[in-house]
Amino acid sequence: MHVSARRRGLSWQRLPLAQLMSALVLGLLALLSAGPGAMYSVLLGTGVALLPTLYFLWRGLQVRGGRRPRISVANFYQAAVGKFGLTVALFVVVFVSVPPSNPTFFFIAYVAAQSVHWLTPWLLRDRPTP
Repeated sequence: MHVSARRRGLSWQRLPLAQLMSALVLGLLALLSAGPGAMYSVLLGTGVALLPTLYFLWRGLQVRGGRRPRISVANFYQAAVGKFGLTVALFVVVFVSVPPSNPTFFFIAYVAAQSVHWLTPWLLRDRPTP
């Protein structure tokens, strides 16, 4: 199969699944090391990262292909702004209504989920590392 054909077939579900896997691993480590309160903080931190990512994927991938590039770029920018706004709103909601019992684990989980998002292009590439 040609490389471009394989890239077109890449599934957008890989990013949220990778973020969920990082949440499960961190949640288990938090549960074993600091108890259920820390695991709850990890789940909150991952949720604050995962929900905006799902919004970004939904909004940014509405128009696919090169048929209407102007609309695709507009959707991408609207998705990025929406993701930022949703992230800020979720941080406010979490810290006002449901304060995490362990903020350290909350921020570690958030940064880990964001790191998975940032590393996704590297994780999905087809060529070996030089």
